[in-house]
Amino acid sequence: MQLIDGKSLANKVQTNVASEVEQLKQEKNIVPGLAVILVGDDPASHAYVKMKAKACEKVGFYSITHNMPDTISQDEIIATIEMMNNNPRIDGILVQLPLPKHVDTDKILEVIDPKKDVDGFHAYNIGRLVTNLDSFVACTPLGVMKMFEEYNIDLQGQDVCVVGASNIVGKPMAALLLNANATVTVTHIFTKDLKAHTSQADIIIVGVGVPELIKEDMVKEGAIVIDIGINRIEDGSLVGDVDFKNVSKKCSYITPVPGGVGPMTIAMLLSNTLKAAKARA
Repeated sequence: MQLIDGKSLANKVQTNVASEVEQLKQEKNIVPGLAVILVGDDPASHAYVKMKAKACEKVGFYSITHNMPDTISQDEIIATIEMMNNNPRIDGILVQLPLPKHVDTDKILEVIDPKKDVDGFHAYNIGRLVTNLDSFVACTPLGVMKMFEEYNIDLQGQDVCVVGASNIVGKPMAALLLNANATVTVTHIFTKDLKAHTSQADIIIVGVGVPELIKEDMVKEGAIVIDIGINRIEDGSLVGDVDFKNVSKKCSYITPVPGGVGPMTIAMLLSNTLKAAKARA
């Protein structure tokens, strides 16, 4: 069993981004800029945005966070996004999810200029992804693909089971895998027999937010397991969507939680923002 070390790979990506930022500054006098909209007081969202700001600083980006109360109107959020769409210093716009219930998330995401949609959630970029055209891709699935590349895991012809069908992870993940010529099964909350699908898969990718959902008997010998889930359980510790202790005994490769996919999400956000800045250059 080999651990897929997302932390060290993320550091490698960040180092490459930092050197390209320096080059962009010297050659084009351009500093990549990322703007974040953060609505409300959700502690997890605040912690995540803080990590993003720290990562931006580390690689030499200009970054700004718009903190908004959860009582803010949808129109005010839209007005802020439109202001950033027109700001030449901003290359990437990110709306931290989830948004309050009175706000239509789809509408908000569609206001973002697709050229600044570094989260890869705009329908324009999703359409281009599905048709295998160059686009901004959601950061978590993109990070998983970067892991496969780093560990020389060839996806062509592999049977892959994606557990979870969200717009943020499951669907873009499935599209990326199809583009890499894998055979993809997507399971979700209405799937009748999850084990029937996972136990046949060469690769399992799970991101549903259910602690230790994937058990040892659901995984075949030698499978590759990518755990996107991160859950805080009663004793305060963090666990993934996979029963790591028991499942890892059967795997050829597996990601730990924490230290697996998580760090790659922020690394890919930086990578996407750099891509947007280069397009501006």
